[in-house]
Amino acid sequence: MILAAGRGERMRPLTDHTPKPLLRAGRHTLIEYHILALAQAGIRDLVVNHAHLGAQIEQALGDGSRYGVQIRYSPEGEALETGGGIFRALPLLGAEPFVVVNGDIWTDYPYAALPAAPSGLAHLVLVDNPPQHPGGDFVLEGDGQVREGGGVRLTFSGIGVYRPELFAGCHPGRFPLAPLLRAAMARGQVSGERYGGGWIDVGTPERLAGLARRLAATGDNEAGLA
Repeated sequence: MILAAGRGERMRPLTDHTPKPLLRAGRHTLIEYHILALAQAGIRDLVVNHAHLGAQIEQALGDGSRYGVQIRYSPEGEALETGGGIFRALPLLGAEPFVVVNGDIWTDYPYAALPAAPSGLAHLVLVDNPPQHPGGDFVLEGDGQVREGGGVRLTFSGIGVYRPELFAGCHPGRFPLAPLLRAAMARGQVSGERYGGGWIDVGTPERLAGLARRLAATGDNEAGLA
């Protein structure tokens, strides 16, 4: 699942008329980088949620066939936040573990490296803390477990593998994902890994411009998507 329902307030005015996932950096839009990388990793059955200007996303991506994938959509009308959006899409995602990727990041993370199923309820990819988020989110312990407790905190990349059971007891509506993850961490059911490669939270026009410069310098080859 690619999360694409955010309003992109910090990206305004760029997102006043264009949904953030369709903003372009280099040869592709932000969401296309994910689609192409997922397809390259053999992940070809995709679900994309949307809210703000969502019809543009469906029009731009279609059924995904030109990317070598199948895309189904989970329209929300009003954005349901990460937890609510995933919960709404569960009927499309099925009963097996699934990958979720934030649509407003850029990364060269090799999606084929993700576990097919987490050992617990979730597996998170963590990255070094970016300048805009120096305090990080979670601690990756030596045993591969992710916890909130004391230690060196890393930033959640927005890439994870989840079991549908993570959402047991949830109800339709707007709610965040983080409390579900924290509750699972407290039960020792969240594993993780640190990724030291390319990763950018493309949250502002300045970071989008920086990504465009980075991709221009590498000819877009950095993500293996020439």
